[in-house]
Amino acid sequence: MADKQYRVKVYSLNEDQQWDDLGTGHISSSYVKHLQGTYLFVRSDSHDALILESKINSNTPYQKQQETLIVWSEAENYGLALSFQDTEGCHKIWEEICRVQGKDPSVEITQDLLEEFENEQLDEVLETNNVFELPNCELGKLEEISDFVTSVLTSPIRKERLALILENEDYIKNLLQLFHTCEDLRDTTGLHHLYEIIKGILFLNKTALLEIMFSAECIMDVVGCLEYDPALAQPKRHREFLTQNARFKEVVPITDRELRQKIHQTYRVQYIHDILLPAPSMYEENFLSTLTTFIFLNKVEIVSMLQDDANFLSEVFAQLRDETTDDDRRREFFLWKEQRFVLITKPPCKLGRNASTRIEHSVGVESGDNHKNPAIIEAVLDDREQAKDSLRKATLKRTMRGQNGERET
Repeated sequence: MADKQYRVKVYSLNEDQQWDDLGTGHISSSYVKHLQGTYLFVRSDSHDALILESKINSNTPYQKQQETLIVWSEAENYGLALSFQDTEGCHKIWEEICRVQGKDPSVEITQDLLEEFENEQLDEVLETNNVFELPNCELGKLEEISDFVTSVLTSPIRKERLALILENEDYIKNLLQLFHTCEDLRDTTGLHHLYEIIKGILFLNKTALLEIMFSAECIMDVVGCLEYDPALAQPKRHREFLTQNARFKEVVPITDRELRQKIHQTYRVQYIHDILLPAPSMYEENFLSTLTTFIFLNKVEIVSMLQDDANFLSEVFAQLRDETTDDDRRREFFLWKEQRFVLITKPPCKLGRNASTRIEHSVGVESGDNHKNPAIIEAVLDDREQAKDSLRKATLKRTMRGQNGERET
C-alpha cells in the first residue's frame, strides 16, 4: 500500500508516562529493501518532515482500540500511538501490520501471552508449573491476599495469570464488598490490606481489570480503598471531595448521557492517577502505563463524541454570535479561543505542569474549592478578531458602567 496514505495524529509516551502529541500527517507503509523490513512512515501535513519511521517487527505486540487507534511499544518506556481520522485508514494499516506478523486482522492484539513470554528464563517458566491459587475472598484472608498480589508483581507471567483469574471472576467486586464490611467494623488493619490489594491490582497494568474497577458500580469503592494508605496517620476524604466538592460545570449543556458519564469517569480516573496513587519508584515506573493509556483513550473518545454532536457545536457558535450574551460569558468564550491546548478533565494535580496530558479539545471540567477552571472547548473560528472585538466591547461596557456609578448585577 505504498501509494495509499491516510491522515493520522502521532503520539509518544514520555518519561512521565504522559502522551505527547508529535504532530499530524499522512501515513503510508512500504517495504524498504536495504533495511529488509516493512516500515510505517508518517509525513507532516505542514512541512513534509518525517514525523514517524517505524519498522513493523514480527514480535512486537500491536493493539487496535476503538476502531481508530493503534498502540504499541518499541522499547521500554517508549510507547507510540496512531490516532486515525477515519476507520478505513486504521483498518488498512492494521491489516498491513497483521500481514507482516502473519496474524488474522480480526484480532485486536497481535501477540498472545505465550508468544510474548516464550523467551523468559527457564526457571520462571518452571515456576508457573507450581500451584497458582488465589486465596478465597474472605475477611480473615485479606493479609494473605495482599501478600499474594504483591508477590506476583515481580514476575510477568504470574502477573498475567493473576490478571486472567481476576478478569474472569467476580473477585474484585467481592473485595469491594469486603471493603464496606471493614469500614462498618472500623477494621483499620483490613482496610490497610485492601489498599495494598487494590494498588497491586492496578499495577497488574491490564485494561480489562481497569474497566471493571472504573465502572460506575465500582469506581467510588476503589477510591475508598485507596484512602487507607498505611503510610498515613489518618485516611484522606477523597470520596467526600469527589461527591460533594467536585462540581461539573457546563457553559453549554451536554445532553448526551453516555458522554456525561464518560467525562465523569475520566475525571475520577485522572484523580486516582494524579492524587491517590503514590509516585512510582524506579521499579514500578512501568506499572501504570495502561492506566495512562486508559485516560488518553477516554479523552480521544470524548472528543470524538463531541465532534459527532452537531447540536453542541451549534450552541457554542450561537452563543458566540449572540449580541445579548453577557460580559462574563463573552470573556469565557474568548478564553476558550485563546487556549488551544487544554486538559479535558484536569483535577487538582500533584504533577508538574508539563506532566499533564493535553489535547486540542476540552469539554467539561469538574472542580473543587481550589480548582475553578472553566469548561473549555476550542472554538474553531476563522476570525480571531471577532472574538477579540467582543471582549473589547464587553470590557468597555463594564468600564463605562463603573464610571457612571452603575452597580454590576
